[in-house]
Amino acid sequence: MAALKSFICGMLLPNKKLLLLLLLFCFDGIIAAQTTASIGLIREEQSDAFSIRQQLPLSGDKWKTDASYSDSVAEKRQRYRDPGKAAFRSAALPGWGQVYNRRIWKVPVIYAGLGITAGLFVDNLKWFKRFQYACSVADNIQNKKDSLSGPNFAKVYKTLKAPFFTDNGIDLAGLKSYRGQSRQYMDNSLAGFLLVWVLNVVDATVDAHLSSFDVSPGLSLKISPSLLNENNIGMSLAVQLK
Repeated sequence: MAALKSFICGMLLPNKKLLLLLLLFCFDGIIAAQTTASIGLIREEQSDAFSIRQQLPLSGDKWKTDASYSDSVAEKRQRYRDPGKAAFRSAALPGWGQVYNRRIWKVPVIYAGLGITAGLFVDNLKWFKRFQYACSVADNIQNKKDSLSGPNFAKVYKTLKAPFFTDNGIDLAGLKSYRGQSRQYMDNSLAGFLLVWVLNVVDATVDAHLSSFDVSPGLSLKISPSLLNENNIGMSLAVQLK
């Protein structure tokens, strides 16, 4: 090892130019290595910054900060409602989906519609049964199976006795006609009840779908007249995102 050191010193020390070139070569290698490492680090930082920017939404011409973006996502998740859950709850119990969507003010409206249609259905059902019983009694009286003095006639609803039995005789055709109308009104009120129930489910589902929809002040709606051609004038609807 000592002999090798002596050989190297004997070769390099007399020749100062060779020693200087060797030092320059080693220094240039160190600088090149440092430059390569620096470039790699800069590229890695740029790649990370670009990936972060891709994940952040634009706000005008500036990027939102990571904190504000996280707050926006958290707020949107807090507003989000599952449409499937809202639909199931409204179908199971009217108004439950609206409570889930935080639209409690709609619950009285729904129950008002259900209550009115249900009340009409019950009232029409009562009148249908009254006309149905009166028709059977009138048919029996016409066929000499019953009489106006019998116990069955006494059970006929009081407002139906005079116009359909005693004043102008037995009016079986009139009773059947009113019975048919009562049946139609009863079916209509039942259809109205079911319609209100279905609309309650649809309303809850749509509200849940729109729960995370951005309704910020940046949205604007504008309706203005528009000239379609020389003879026709129409209306144009424009939605602007600021």
